[in-house]
Amino acid sequence: MFPLRDENPSLTVPVVTRGLIALNIAAFLYELALGRDLGGLFAAYSLIPLRLTLALQGNEPIFAPALTLVTSMFLHGGWMHLIGNLWYLWIFGDNVEDRLGHFGFLLFYFASGIAAGLLHSLIAYESRLPTVGASGAIAGVLGAYAAAYPGARVVTLLPLFPFFQVVALPALVLLGIWFVFQFLSGALGGSSGGVAWWAHIGGFAFGYAVMRIHVARERPRGWV
Repeated sequence: MFPLRDENPSLTVPVVTRGLIALNIAAFLYELALGRDLGGLFAAYSLIPLRLTLALQGNEPIFAPALTLVTSMFLHGGWMHLIGNLWYLWIFGDNVEDRLGHFGFLLFYFASGIAAGLLHSLIAYESRLPTVGASGAIAGVLGAYAAAYPGARVVTLLPLFPFFQVVALPALVLLGIWFVFQFLSGALGGSSGGVAWWAHIGGFAFGYAVMRIHVARERPRGWV
């Protein structure tokens, strides 16, 4: 299933969402410009679970490994990795930003990415594989959207091979299926195939929990 757009217009201009998209694109263009030196960038700024584990155990300074929980969010492994992440952020980020406010959304985005990276590092604490991408933070956005707008309709492309069909699904159905897939993939394969499934799971769960708390504290409004 591939979401095409949602039928849930935001009330404000999503300046933070657009800014994050622009920053991710700029960072990827910088990666391309480095050419053969890209390996050094990934070695320094990607999230490497074992490095963070050793730092938490006091075997090396904590600042640099902890910083990679943030810097890794702006690195991507290729055009498809980048486009896939930013497409989901474009569709779902504006409404979550609308709900949390610009500054609140910015804090939430980084907190989701950090929570996702920590869970991934906890599960794969001995891994030396570099982890990059905004998917953990964006998973938090998806979880928040599912909590805040469960009934919002999302126009989705369904691959019913050899045919394709476009249908409008409730956000909770679409994102719930997405989460179940991530959970099963993580439970059965850990981080196999180079995908940090538990980062997705952790980000989504964090985002859903934070938004449920936020919704409970605010006055009722549309789509709840």
